Amino acid sequence: MFKKSLLYLSLGLGSLLLLETACDPKPDDIGPVSPTVGSLDSIPYNPVAYDYPEINGLPTMEEPSDNRATEAGVKLGRYLFYERKLSIDSSISCASCHHQDRAFTDGNPVGIGVGGAVGTRNSMSLINVGYNWKQNSQHNFNWDGKFASLEEQVLSPVEHPLEMMSNWEDVMQRLKAHEHYPRMFRQAFGIEHIDEMSKELAAKALAQFLRTLNSADSEYDRDEWVPFEYMSEAAQRGKLLFLGDALGSASTKDAECAHCHSFTRDAAIFARNSFSNNAIDSVSSFMEFSDNGLGDVTGSVVDNGRFREVSLRNVGLTAPYMHDGRFATLEEVLDHYTEHTSGSRGPNVANELSTAPELPHLTAQEKQDIIAFLHALTDTSYVNKAEWADPFLQADPWAE
Repeated sequence: MFKKSLLYLSLGLGSLLLLETACDPKPDDIGPVSPTVGSLDSIPYNPVAYDYPEINGLPTMEEPSDNRATEAGVKLGRYLFYERKLSIDSSISCASCHHQDRAFTDGNPVGIGVGGAVGTRNSMSLINVGYNWKQNSQHNFNWDGKFASLEEQVLSPVEHPLEMMSNWEDVMQRLKAHEHYPRMFRQAFGIEHIDEMSKELAAKALAQFLRTLNSADSEYDRDEWVPFEYMSEAAQRGKLLFLGDALGSASTKDAECAHCHSFTRDAAIFARNSFSNNAIDSVSSFMEFSDNGLGDVTGSVVDNGRFREVSLRNVGLTAPYMHDGRFATLEEVLDHYTEHTSGSRGPNVANELSTAPELPHLTAQEKQDIIAFLHALTDTSYVNKAEWADPFLQADPWAE
């Protein structure tokens, strides 16, 4: 039976309110904590395991054994995700580059940091980001696979010189001096004193929240349960082209999309959690890339030019595309793969596509059909989820 996602009251996204405007707590709320006292052991600590909603064909979320999600941990992570005090001048938050209505991207070619600092890479979608994690893998997150875990990854933007430009020591001092965060850290992790608040616990809370950002309620998903009822005829044709040989039919034209964006009915993530050189840079040697990607992480020159193969879920909402945001539309992306790949690939550059058959010529109609299928992977049900939205837009953000 197809399970519809619940719709919640839309809170929207906009200018964040300053945290100092918090209203008085409700009578049954624990209330503010005085930083001059420091002791937190009078605050109840009753952790409740977070219950991940069952979402269509998505598998059970894997979690690190030392950071199982709790309701209080996820709540703290949500507040920290939208907290501008993480940046050096309290001007931006994680959400500044990851908007709920854009599948947690920002619509810019590359990220924009404090003071308008221009980054070098596109802000990646955070929808289903928890599924990037594979046990015993060292290259699970970021375009270049720099981080093995979400707990490691979320520490980086705070101190990055083109992002939040801050440092964790100062951030934690701000959070320790806040009238509500010590209580939330206590409720999430059972610490007994303000001094136990740490960047590691903040990272655990952020990671817990990010693992809840899961989505699989698109026309494609509905059509899998009730065939030919939800996707258009163009999207149906595009699906056949996208899957190609995976359908097991010699008569099916294969656009080779599933070569890198493979899927199974159990996971349906539309990414194989790997890295490849997709020939967007015309170079003749491994040493000519302006951004080496995975190569800078592994130290192997044959990995230069390799970047994460991202999930195609909600891809219609995450333009512009590629690690540097060079393609503004899906049409440009498809043109690259079908018209320019062979000519732009240098003879010495390792490329995942070199192991696949030569890409077929696609007609204008076939390209549009594939794009129609890609748009059928869009799920906007999460846009109205209050539990993912900015808590500081609420009239009383600390009284939940």
